[in-house]
Amino acid sequence: MAKLAPRDLAQVLSKLPAQDSRNVIVGFETSDDAGVFRLNDATALVQTVDFFTPVADDPETYGQIAAINSLNDVYAMGGTPLSALSIVCYPQKGDFDVLGKILLGGQKALNAEGVIVIGGHSVDDAEMKFGYAVTGTVHPDKVIRNSGAKAGDVLILTKPIGTGAINTAVKNGVASESTMAAAIKTMTTSAVRASKVMQAVGANGCTDVTGFGLLGHAYEMANGSQVTIEIESGEVPLLPDVLKLIAQGMLTRGDKNNRAYVGETVNIAESVSGEMQSALFDPQTAGGLLISLTEENASKFLNKIPDAKIIGRVRAKGSHLIVVS
Repeated sequence: MAKLAPRDLAQVLSKLPAQDSRNVIVGFETSDDAGVFRLNDATALVQTVDFFTPVADDPETYGQIAAINSLNDVYAMGGTPLSALSIVCYPQKGDFDVLGKILLGGQKALNAEGVIVIGGHSVDDAEMKFGYAVTGTVHPDKVIRNSGAKAGDVLILTKPIGTGAINTAVKNGVASESTMAAAIKTMTTSAVRASKVMQAVGANGCTDVTGFGLLGHAYEMANGSQVTIEIESGEVPLLPDVLKLIAQGMLTRGDKNNRAYVGETVNIAESVSGEMQSALFDPQTAGGLLISLTEENASKFLNKIPDAKIIGRVRAKGSHLIVVS
């Protein structure tokens, strides 16, 4: 299941009337990963929702990935998740033992991070979908947004990309077991530690790389921060076999939608292969955090999270919002 095309969704949201609330710190008018609502001077709620069709054959693993995917939106904002509501779309005549395993996988993943499932909602649907609405907290003055990147910052990505292409390859029966295992590992890895470290060392901006792909989320960061983001494609970490699978046509609808969303705001060097370009637009599930930090703080972050990689830099706004070399 692909997300609605971001350009179409933005047009719909732009026509909704403005909402007047002084307590909304982050609302849907922006392109952040979650909404933030101030309760008082010391506490704000962080709220997000996400659900999707299966991305793993094993139902418990599918539930786990759905949970991690939702939690990561809260972590990207610098928040601490507390509770979750499950969202279930499942065929009435389906195998309910399978549904039970999906729910179990999600609950285990949530409970492991101190998050409690307090309810949910289900509908009869021929196409299975599952996910969570997650609520957390953050100090109102410590919200980390995607619009805080500053010229001179270093850009760090905490996970390799390519889950969209690999999931397509799995559905078509052309992904190797080792490639599938690598994708499962990254999708079931929580952003909790990376989030805590980025808060401790100090981050200017952050976004969770998911359905809009690396370049789609980088575009939102650049646009919100009014800067230009330079990405070195050769430094972007990739999951195994991603370029080979893309060359075989293992792409999702998100590739086309994400290209249209970014449009002419991106300048990609001719030296970047077509396969690599598609990888940069590839929609991710439970992807990594894209973090903007000063060079000094980036060094401190990498000392704690050595698997993360510097993939680019932030410059003063130029003729393009994103430049890929």
